[in-house]
Amino acid sequence: MTSTAKEIKLSLKDFDIATLYIIQHELLKNSAVTFAGVVIKHPLTNECWMQVSSKTEPVKEIAKVADLSIKVAENLKNSISSKLKAK
Repeated sequence: MTSTAKEIKLSLKDFDIATLYIIQHELLKNSAVTFAGVVIKHPLTNECWMQVSSKTEPVKEIAKVADLSIKVAENLKNSISSKLKAK
């Protein structure tokens, strides 16, 4: 991890890139966030990189949207479950 007051770069091992994409999507909706990027370093290493630049503290922005992302995933799960039960 490297960080400054307005930017943070994270290296995450054994992490699901799909979760990071949800967090990235929610970060980019925020006008305080100027950049949010996610990449898989290499498929065999199972390591993801995330970089966030923000007008405010990027760690706080990530924390806010992480909670929101959990709710988005729960809503998706509930929606899928209800569709499957309806059949």
